[in-house]
Amino acid sequence: MTLKLPMPPTRTIALTVLAMIAFAGNSLLCRAALKHTSIDAASFTTIRLISGAVMLWLLVKMRRITPGGEGNWLSAVALFIYAAGFSFAYVSLPAATGALLLFGAVQAMMIGHGIWAGERLRRLQLVGLVLAFGGIVGLLLPGLSAPPLYGSILMLGAGVAWGVYSLRGKGAGDPASVTAGNFLRAALISVILSALMLNGASWDIAGFWYAVSSGALASGIGYAIWYTVLPALKATSAATVQLSVPVIAALGGIMLLGEPLSLRLVLASLAILGGIVLVILEKQNAI
Repeated sequence: MTLKLPMPPTRTIALTVLAMIAFAGNSLLCRAALKHTSIDAASFTTIRLISGAVMLWLLVKMRRITPGGEGNWLSAVALFIYAAGFSFAYVSLPAATGALLLFGAVQAMMIGHGIWAGERLRRLQLVGLVLAFGGIVGLLLPGLSAPPLYGSILMLGAGVAWGVYSLRGKGAGDPASVTAGNFLRAALISVILSALMLNGASWDIAGFWYAVSSGALASGIGYAIWYTVLPALKATSAATVQLSVPVIAALGGIMLLGEPLSLRLVLASLAILGGIVLVILEKQNAI
């Protein structure tokens, strides 16, 4: 029997940082494509999913993984709803706002599932949940700096769908094989969407490569890196480190896309991310 040596701390940190940059990169690439190129949201979704499926399939073949579950159609539908909602939301949302709403909705879905399954929240967790919910409400309240409501609803829906996808993926076999299978199925559904919206379809070379980069690099390789490093992280660390994704997206949006940073977004970010930290850390203390 060959013993698997633990991953060195420096490699764990480096891979974790790369994974978080990749996840934030999805928001930046999608927003840049839909804002600065002529590609439409449906085409972006389809190209992203196909590129992700191809990249993940290549990674599975290169690693010679014995299939341990290759996805299913219910998970693929959830993945498609996430990807489509994500793309259509970024037609109007800034990168930072979209990433924050997505992350908040995913965590709300995961926490809500725990409560539904019988998990009892402690006092500080309730405070954190109220704080995070208040941050989302405060972000969406009408005002000059409020994000577009339609795009916000789409992104919240995308977050719920990703939460469902994540919950269905627990213990489903080798993560890379399962994700590759789900990406392939979701891509087939997205092709149907693109066919239905063919009259409004448009794209150019720049938009095409943004979508390929989002699918193959930020999604495919990003997920592969995350699944590699995940066993080396404690559950609490894995949950809290993802708090960096909206922050990275915000910084990238400011530096790369010229997006403004409003006081409303800063306060909402502090409330949402701070509230989620309370829920996660207090949950770990209760174990």
